[in-house]
Amino acid sequence: MTPTSLDYYGIEELLTSDERAARDRARRFVEEEVMREIVPHHRAGKFPEHLTGRMGSLGFYAPYLKEHGCAGLSYTAYGLIMQELERADSGLRSLASVQGALTIQAIHSFGSPEQHTRWLPGLVSGEQVGCFALTEHRHGSDPGGMETRARRDGDQYVLNGSKCWIGNASIADVKVVWAKDDEGRVGGFIVEKDAPGFRTQDIEGKFSLRMSRTSECWFENCRIPAENRLPQASGLSAPLSCLAQARAGIAWGVIGAAIDCYETALAYAKAREQFGRPIAGFQLVQEKLVWMVQEITKAQLLALRLTRMMEADAVTPAQISLAKRNNAWMALECARKARDILGAAGISDRYPVIRHLMNLETVYTYEGTHDIHTLAIGRDITGLDAFGG
Repeated sequence: MTPTSLDYYGIEELLTSDERAARDRARRFVEEEVMREIVPHHRAGKFPEHLTGRMGSLGFYAPYLKEHGCAGLSYTAYGLIMQELERADSGLRSLASVQGALTIQAIHSFGSPEQHTRWLPGLVSGEQVGCFALTEHRHGSDPGGMETRARRDGDQYVLNGSKCWIGNASIADVKVVWAKDDEGRVGGFIVEKDAPGFRTQDIEGKFSLRMSRTSECWFENCRIPAENRLPQASGLSAPLSCLAQARAGIAWGVIGAAIDCYETALAYAKAREQFGRPIAGFQLVQEKLVWMVQEITKAQLLALRLTRMMEADAVTPAQISLAKRNNAWMALECARKARDILGAAGISDRYPVIRHLMNLETVYTYEGTHDIHTLAIGRDITGLDAFGG
């Protein structure tokens, strides 16, 4: 939210100098090292793998944590970093979310000191890649129905089951896998690269998040050491708490995509002439641009208040759901309106709008769909559970 970016309500004044510095560092990285990579890698459906370590060296993974090389920044600074990454591409922000708010967060929150020492430094630096395997082929919005099992066998666990739509699973050195144990309780298990009985396949043909490597996974009598179980993770609340961290990052991240769509549409509308004058001078175009400014501003205020509450340890899961639900919807609508303003040009990757639009279709769905967050908030305000009803 520098003077060159949309900040209609002066939110810049509410940020600390450290938060501005973190945001500006992420913005420079995007402008100087990322933007030239976006279109060719999006077309190829590949992620620029060399950026993984670079983002680690810049402190972009779980920067709100303090130990093991994490940056020790505020949750707001974390959100601003996610905003700048997603201004480039949702796949870039997703990489940071999976590595930081999910994999690192899970091991940090539920792992032993020995597990911290063994795995966190490499993940924080980006020298190792992590993944977070929760979603299954038959269980997305209902993770409690998971069928993957971890059976204790002496000094090992034997995993059987499958996972789907798992970011970076095919290249991950450290996989945090959620499975039910012998008592039917959800636990977290670290499956290392090349573990026997583990196989994976990347999902091809995606029209959304093309820059993200997304995989299916199968565990067929996959054996791991018993000490690879996360000792403090007991029950479904463990993976859901990690998702809460990621959702807060999403609530900020999508603002970056929305701003990029707005600024692209505004510049195009000022330059594009029809009927003898710029289309920015027509009422219908101005209505769309004003709607974008209005909703982006509201989303900024909502995200800022959310992370300030997180910094005070005074936030609820339903409040995080509200921010993710609203801001992902807002960003997708901004992309649609921007695409409309650009007309035929809006479907070409000469402009970023269509790429953001396709990516945001995924962001609207993952880490809790719009409808599932609606039910979570509805349960919170009524006290009545409408899930499955």
